[in-house]
Amino acid sequence: MVAMLVHQCISPLPARVDRRNMQKPRHYPFISYVLTKPRTCTEITSDESKNVYKDNWFDLLAINHISKSFQASTGFRSSKGGYDGFVEAATMATKLFTPTGQQRIVNQTLDMAFPRPILNMIRTLMPQSRYTREFFAVFTTIFFAWLVGPCEVKESEFNGRKEKNVVHIKKCRFLEETNCVGMCTNLCKMPSQAFIQESLGMPTTMVPNFEDMSCEMIFGQQPPPPASDPAFTQQCYKQCKATQRHQKNCASS
Repeated sequence: MVAMLVHQCISPLPARVDRRNMQKPRHYPFISYVLTKPRTCTEITSDESKNVYKDNWFDLLAINHISKSFQASTGFRSSKGGYDGFVEAATMATKLFTPTGQQRIVNQTLDMAFPRPILNMIRTLMPQSRYTREFFAVFTTIFFAWLVGPCEVKESEFNGRKEKNVVHIKKCRFLEETNCVGMCTNLCKMPSQAFIQESLGMPTTMVPNFEDMSCEMIFGQQPPPPASDPAFTQQCYKQCKATQRHQKNCASS
């Protein structure tokens, strides 16, 4: 699903000043964001800690492709370009559709963005196996960082043995840009899980961490039903970019 240069100046002290009696300055850590409990609204990260992305030509090509496909599904045309246009279209979708409708729109978008014959061929040639799970994990980190941000492959235990079938997203770009728990669950988590299962035959679970905005994508693991999924018990962020009406329903599907 992106350093600070500290310059310390020491000025000479008068001769009569006893340096041993001087109180050393206290150093306070910089706090980039505040974590809160699920029962309250979660604080978002400050602008100073927000990742800055420099998209290359491939990133921009992929972003524009998925953005245009999404806008075609919603019927909304964004006046912005790049990732900003994609986020604006996604935000508008939360105003126009119910959570169930949002998931349906994303599935339509993915069907347009990825040709069905190619997906069917992948499903036939790569049935579920250790190799396929690990291949999907590596493929995601290489070709989808433009969508979710920097990510890496991690190891997990699968059927009693270790496999590298987990994609760890360090800080989700989409969640950071939208600041909305509901947009994460309804426009990313739920439709992505369903699409990968139905199109590629690979059960997949996405486990977002709404405190640090990281996420884990576990290939080969069946997702829990929404009623028992912890992602749907999390309240939204205070500065959610969706409408107030949507904010009240961010944690519901």
